[in-house]
Amino acid sequence: MTTTLTAGANVPVPAGDLSLVVRWSPGAHGYGASAVDASALLVTAAGKVRSDDDFVFYNQPQAAGGAVAHQVGAQQGVEFLTVRPGLLPADVDRVVVAASVHAGTFAAVTGLSLDLVDASGAQLATYPVQARGSETVMVLGELYRRQGAWKLRAIGQGYDSGLAGLATDYGVSIAEDDTEQSEAVAAPAAAPSFAPPAAPAPSFAPPTAPAPSFAPPAAPAPSFAPPPAPAGAGDATVRLPNPADDHEVAALPPQMGAMVSLRKETVRVTLEKKGLTGVRARVAIVLDRSGSMRKLYGEGAVGRLVERMAPVAAKLDSDGSLDAWIFADDYSRLPSFRVPELARWIEQHVYIVSKGQQLPPLPNGSPRVPDQLERIRGGNNEPPVINDIVRLYTSQPGDPVLVLFFSDGGINRSRQIGELLTQASTLPIFWQFVGLGRADYGILEKFDTMPGRAVDNAGFFCVDDLDKVTDTELYDRLLSEFPQWLAAARQRGIIR
Repeated sequence: MTTTLTAGANVPVPAGDLSLVVRWSPGAHGYGASAVDASALLVTAAGKVRSDDDFVFYNQPQAAGGAVAHQVGAQQGVEFLTVRPGLLPADVDRVVVAASVHAGTFAAVTGLSLDLVDASGAQLATYPVQARGSETVMVLGELYRRQGAWKLRAIGQGYDSGLAGLATDYGVSIAEDDTEQSEAVAAPAAAPSFAPPAAPAPSFAPPTAPAPSFAPPAAPAPSFAPPPAPAGAGDATVRLPNPADDHEVAALPPQMGAMVSLRKETVRVTLEKKGLTGVRARVAIVLDRSGSMRKLYGEGAVGRLVERMAPVAAKLDSDGSLDAWIFADDYSRLPSFRVPELARWIEQHVYIVSKGQQLPPLPNGSPRVPDQLERIRGGNNEPPVINDIVRLYTSQPGDPVLVLFFSDGGINRSRQIGELLTQASTLPIFWQFVGLGRADYGILEKFDTMPGRAVDNAGFFCVDDLDKVTDTELYDRLLSEFPQWLAAARQRGIIR
C-alpha cells in the first residue's frame, strides 16, 4: 500500500536500494516553463556538503562512487535519483532531494510529487508537493539516518533564489557569471526545526538488489581521475539550459534534444576552463568499423558516442558542422552534419554488418537499402583514412582542425601511422585518438615520445567503457592537449 505524506511527515525506508522519483505534468512539449530538473545534496549532520562533489544534478550525475545517481525517466515528466544507502559514507547524514525549473517559477508546474520506490519497483510513499508560486527551487524531501536505519521526510520548502541559492545554502561553491550583474542570494523560507540529530553509521550492510524496472542501475565510478583543472577554472559556471530555447534541437527526439542541450553547455564550460572561449576549429570524427567493433555497434554504443561528439562541433565549429569518416580495411568519407540532422545521420550511417544482419537495424526493424557501407569491413587500416583527412583539409584552408579518432585497437601499421603524423605535424591539424577498451594500440600509446615532429600534434587515451565516463570527464580528456597544441602551433607559425 502506498502512503501519502504531507509536509513534515516521515516514513520508514526499507533496507536495500531505492529510487526517489520526481514527477510533474510536462505540458505539451515537456519543456519550457513546465520543465523540472531533479537534484540532490549529500550533507553531513552540520547541514553542509563535504565538498562540491556532493551536489548531484544532470551535469554531475553521481556522487559517492554511485551511491546517489541522477537519472532521466523514459517518459517526459519524470526524473529520479537512485540511492544505494549501503554505499553512502558514514559522515553523510542526509540526502536532500530538490527540484528546479528551467524558466519562470513553480507557478507554471502542476502535478509535482516526490515518490519513494523500492528496488522491486513498488511505490511505497508519495508526497504531492504544494508550491506557492514564486519558488524557482523546491526542497521536496530528505532521506535521513535514524537509529541505524533510514527514513524519508516530506519537506516542501521553497526558494526564490534559484538553484544557486539552494546550493549556496548547503555549502556548494557557485561562481558568479561575470557577464551578468551579481545578485545577492535571497534567504529561503525558515529552515525546518525538525532536523534529525546525528545518528551512528548503520551496523548492517543492506543487501544489494536490482534497480527498479524503470531505472538503469547507477553507473560505477570511472576508472580514471580527470586531470586537474587549470588556474581560474572555478570561474566557469554551469548554467541550466532550457532545451525549448535551443532551436538546434527542435527537430530531434525530445530525450536526445534535451541531452544535446545539456552537453553543449558542458562543452562550453570545458572550453572556458581551458581558456578556449571564442576559439574556432573545424571538428572531425573518425569511427572504427572493423569486425571487432560489432558488439559496440549492435548495443548502440557507437551511436551514443556520436551523440556526445556533435555538441563539441556545435561549440567549436563556425557553422556547427561535424565532418566524419568511417574505416576498416577501406574507408569512406561520410556527409558532414549539424545537430538538427543528428538522429537521422546516426540511423543512416552508424551500423555494422554481422552474419548478414545490420546492427543496429533501422528503428522500424528494416535494413538500410542499398547498403552504402558494404565495402567498409575487415580489420584496421588507418593510413588511408589519415591520408584522406589530410587531403581534404589541405585543399580547404581555414580554421585549425580537431580530429577525434575512435578505435578499439588492433593497430598493426604503426610505422606508417608514425610517418604520416610526423609529416602532418606542420599542418594545422590536431589528432586526438581515443581507444575503446583494452587492446594493443601500438604507436598511439607512444605519441609523447615520438621524435621528428615540428610540434606534438597528437594525443591518446583509452577507456574501458565509454558509456560509464561522464560527459564532464570525457570532454575534459578530449580537449586536454588541444590548447597546448594550439599555442605551440601558433608559435611555430603553423596557425595564425
